[in-house]
Parts: sequence; C-alpha cells; structure tokens
Amino acid sequence: MKKVGIMGGTFNPIHFGHLFLAESAYEQLELDKVIFIPSKNPPHKVVAGNITQEQRVRMISLSIRDNPHFELSLMELERDGVTYTADTLAILTEANPDTEYFFLVGADSLMQLHTWKNPEKICALCRLAAAGRDDMDRELLARQAEMLKNTYNARICFIDMPAIRISSSDIRARIASGKSIKYYVHADVEKYITENRLYRE
Repeated sequence: MKKVGIMGGTFNPIHFGHLFLAESAYEQLELDKVIFIPSKNPPHKVVAGNITQEQRVRMISLSIRDNPHFELSLMELERDGVTYTADTLAILTEANPDTEYFFLVGADSLMQLHTWKNPEKICALCRLAAAGRDDMDRELLARQAEMLKNTYNARICFIDMPAIRISSSDIRARIASGKSIKYYVHADVEKYITENRLYRE
C-alpha cells in the first residue's frame, strides 16, 4: 500500500506552519507524498481577503515547487457547491484502492472533528495524523482522541513537532497594518503578495 498525506484548507495564504506540518508528517509517517488540496467553499469559514482561487493556488504552487514529494490537487476547486472532507476522501479512496490516506490536522481541527459532516466516514476512510500544540492541554487532546476512537473507530497518530505560532489570519492582519511577513511565508509567496498588493484592505 502507498501512504499518502492529505493537507486540506483554505491556504489563505499558505505559510511555513502548513509546510512544516506536511514535511514532519512525510518524514515521521514515512509517506510517499503529501497532497495539498485547497478548499473551494469550506463549511467552517469564509475565504477572507477578497482573494481569488487562482491567487491561492499560485501561492501554494510557489511554496511547494521545490519539494519533490509535495503535490497540488485542484479536485475540490473543480467540484460544485460546498466541499466536505468526507466526500473528498471517498473520491480519493475509490480512485486509489492501493493507497492508505493520512489526513493531516492541527490540534484545533482534531478538537472540532466531531462537528464536521460525516465524521464516521472520515475516520473510516483515512488515518488522522494530528500535530499537538504546546499551549493546548495534552490531557484534553488525549480525551478527544479517545472519544473519536470510541465513537467513530478513529485511527489517530500524533506528529511530533514544535509549536509554530503562525496563522493565515495573523499574516493577513500584519500585511494590512504594514508589517513584515518575512519568514512567515515562502520568499516567493512574500514577493507575490507584495507585487500583487494582496491583503491590503
């Protein structure tokens, strides 16, 4: 069986926290590759910043183009309506029965997974690979993992990585207030944002 990691999200913009999680998962879980799948209409959030899909895709491409085991998939952008993780995983597993998928999530997402659409389907179709956070109660995280295992037969593994306190919303706020985002995002993404005057409003 091939082992493939899935990184989903709005990536608005993609930053080093996303990339470090993906690389840590690739190394620790001995994955064959990690696929970045930008969301079209994520159910839990609105795409902020008046950014087009094409601009988000371009920033992902710039961030991962020098990493041979990272790939970009536009499968959610090409689907109509709201996109759900369970549906994406169903499409992937049906098309690739020889592949075991690892859905990469941060600690915040793991804590909210039971509120997503069809969590039992998500847990049946993939393993959850979660990154812990230094500022999150580890006992609380362990209880949530146990609940997901007992309720949905979730298969959960934890990725060991230091906390990276970077968020896309913080990056957008820094740009809007005229602050530097150097070392928050790939240098090519920083250049792209500056040249196209993204997130200025």
